[in-house]
Amino acid sequence: MTLRLADKELTPPVVLAPMAGITDRPFRDVVMRFGAGLVVSEMVASQEMVQSKPGVRERAELSADVENTAVQLAGREAHWMAEAARQVADRGARVIDINMGCPAKKVTNGLSGSALLKTPDHALRLIEAVVGAVDVPVTLKTRLGWDDTLLNAPGVARRAEAAGVRMVTIHGRTRCQFYKGRADWAAIRAVKAAVAVPVIANGDITSEAAAATALAQSGADGVMVGRGAQGRPWLPAQIAHTLFGTPAPVVPQGAALVDLVGAHYQAMLSFYGAELGLRVARKHLGWYMDEAGTGAELRRAVLTARDPARVMALLEPALSGPDAAAA
Repeated sequence: MTLRLADKELTPPVVLAPMAGITDRPFRDVVMRFGAGLVVSEMVASQEMVQSKPGVRERAELSADVENTAVQLAGREAHWMAEAARQVADRGARVIDINMGCPAKKVTNGLSGSALLKTPDHALRLIEAVVGAVDVPVTLKTRLGWDDTLLNAPGVARRAEAAGVRMVTIHGRTRCQFYKGRADWAAIRAVKAAVAVPVIANGDITSEAAAATALAQSGADGVMVGRGAQGRPWLPAQIAHTLFGTPAPVVPQGAALVDLVGAHYQAMLSFYGAELGLRVARKHLGWYMDEAGTGAELRRAVLTARDPARVMALLEPALSGPDAAAA
């Protein structure tokens, strides 16, 4: 199945969600090698990027010009959102996504992210500014509403479509739910009915079965995978195979898994530098070891090692399964 975003095709309609501190270039590259229709960058604060705050611009530039990569922007002022959109488009961004879904207090207290659901007129001005600033497709990611008394995603999506947004992703929770409870995939159906552009269902897409259920309940055109891909970068490709008949990925095991994780680890060290890369890599290594069933003692040894060579030496026993890990 193929979705169209203006003159671009999204095949398959399985997307890697933007996740702060997680969907950096090394991780996105791994996911793309297995197969995903679109991968989305970490959220980039628009004003900070334009003003060249350390680390922010780099986040947006990383593989922005790579096919099937979207750059996600957040902000509360139309001027900064439009200028940031121009800058990432000039650097080759193929798709720009607007964040109206982040529930974090440090974001919503700044009147960005899902706080914009409380001020839809203001949100529309931001959307219009971004769409008017660039020629590439602009998409929107948001939630069902701010809370159970303000479930306004269908109206927001309809207005966003009229402003030129080419695709809408809905996380099946309100902002005030954060990540508690279960995503309400059926509630996304009202958004799908409100617009003609593609709608992507997000929230709790942690398996092929969950993705199939989410698609059926929401009526959406595709799914977005977030936390389910942590330690399983092949999951979007597995979902695409099950739902849309794309080639099945070869899930690495044994030596192949060690090679994958080792290459991902080295990519993080190269990208961030040894000192920062060592710290950034720990969460990814932890997720890989959780998936492999690594024993607690060996897991701790990997995550506390301060020498990259020592980490690499420990990966083979750590990823060989619980029996070998305990030996």
